[in-house]
Amino acid sequence: MSINRQVYNNNKKRVKKRRKRIVLWVLMPILLLIIGATAYGGFLYNKAESVMNKSYKPIDRDSKKTNVELENTSILFIGVDDSEKRKESGNSRSDALMLATFNKKDKSIKLLSIPRDSYVHIPEKDIYTKITHAHAYGGVKLTLETVEELLDVPVDYYVKMNFNAFIDVINALDGVKVDVPFTFSEQDSKDHAKAITLQKGIQELDGEQALAFARTRKIDSDIQRGMRQQQIVKAIIAKGSSIKSITNYTDVMEAVGKNMSTDLTFDQMKSFISYIQAGKGINVESLSLKGSDSYINRIYYYQLDETALEETKSTLKAHLNRTDTASTTDVK
Repeated sequence: MSINRQVYNNNKKRVKKRRKRIVLWVLMPILLLIIGATAYGGFLYNKAESVMNKSYKPIDRDSKKTNVELENTSILFIGVDDSEKRKESGNSRSDALMLATFNKKDKSIKLLSIPRDSYVHIPEKDIYTKITHAHAYGGVKLTLETVEELLDVPVDYYVKMNFNAFIDVINALDGVKVDVPFTFSEQDSKDHAKAITLQKGIQELDGEQALAFARTRKIDSDIQRGMRQQQIVKAIIAKGSSIKSITNYTDVMEAVGKNMSTDLTFDQMKSFISYIQAGKGINVESLSLKGSDSYINRIYYYQLDETALEETKSTLKAHLNRTDTASTTDVK
């Protein structure tokens, strides 16, 4: 086997491992909002406010939206793996990026997943590399600036969640019920190989087991993997909406709060309750960035399709009802 072929195969294996990184934990604040909406007032209201206040970590940026009543706005969800093993290798990279745009009049949400290996320009460093490196180079601030430049729309707020939130929330719910389609073994959150083994069938999964179920890609395809992730999200929402114990509610809030930072105030987060109360009337559309696998200097990148990228930019601007651009507008 040639050296080039070996490099290609080795890179391909690393790409598959990195693609296991799950985007689910960036959706955990949605669960907190649902719980806050169903328990609006009294002890749980005060608990939610306390948790959110502890998570409030504003970022010093030129572009900042300060109004409480949110009309059309955008939030970048950032998922990072802050495990001890990851910390040993330096500043954490973002394992998941998802931009959510909200149109209050239409009660609609657009969710755009940004592949972590996307080949983009990092503005402060003035280099082209994977978008996941922006967080390692400059934390949340540089990640926001990179996404704004890439998509040419303002990012009004951020919500950053670490890897443990996914596990902690499910454990706080005393597990979730899912239908495991096959028997398999997968590594755990500490990267211990084959530490989790699940049998085929309907069963209750704890946080570690649910993570293994959602992240494995050894047996089926990315499409089926996405369906498994959706199954976990639905199970979390179903369990979270039906729990009766105040202890469970507070445990979930604590699990989210201790693993989250955001520049949304509690009052601003309450503004999203109207979306939850819309129920089945809310329109949620998932978007993706089209592209292709690419190797530059023997390093794997996800090369974005420029034509498709321009269409995505136009879609987001129209949904936000903004004809301005992120680079020229100071959002008030």
